[in-house]
Amino acid sequence: RCRGFLVGGTAGRTTLNGEGLQHQDGHSHLLALPIPNLQAYDPAFAYEIAVIVREGLRRMFVEKEDIFYYLTVGNENYVQAAMPEGVDEGILQGLYLFRPGPREGQSLPNDAVPRLLGSGAILNQVLAAQQLLSELYGIPSDVYSATSYKQLHRDAVDSERHNMLHPQDPPRVAYVNQCLPRDGRVVVAASDYMKALPALLGRWFGEDLVALGTDGLGRSDTRDGLRDFFEVDAK
Repeated sequence: RCRGFLVGGTAGRTTLNGEGLQHQDGHSHLLALPIPNLQAYDPAFAYEIAVIVREGLRRMFVEKEDIFYYLTVGNENYVQAAMPEGVDEGILQGLYLFRPGPREGQSLPNDAVPRLLGSGAILNQVLAAQQLLSELYGIPSDVYSATSYKQLHRDAVDSERHNMLHPQDPPRVAYVNQCLPRDGRVVVAASDYMKALPALLGRWFGEDLVALGTDGLGRSDTRDGLRDFFEVDAK
């Protein structure tokens, strides 16, 4: 029944590179799943951390909820993006549209545009993939920041249970399907954790979901080398 913030300072399997395999973590967000009062987040930008910490302080120390938070952060230097307008709730729910792709001069109609999900350290790779798809192949894509697969999965399961117990009511749509309707468009979800983490959403996307992650044994290499090896880089 403790309260507070547990911060993992070397998130994922590819951020610490050559310092040693003992530090690499591809599984902690999966280990967070069974703990019902743990709110687990994998933020990519400082503004996401700020929104999560502000909400955590409110819930734990104003509302006196018996919950605690797990935040995974990294040691990689990169430019911090400006916060898009109106994304606070999406950050807390676990998913929001970060950067829609350009539509002019592209080769796909809107109902075929793929959705790309990135988390934490890998979101910049997803943004680079968006650029590659557009410049090399004329394929537009929309990039979403997935701040918490646990939150998305919890809400989806709760929505499913509500619909089962209230068959006469209008069906509740899971938040993840509010953001990403199951309409046949591919969803590619990449994180610095095992594929099983984004694959939690497979029930709500079926064959439309492609999960990318860092399965297998860890290894020492550069960040670029590790992300190429685990197949979570832009290409």
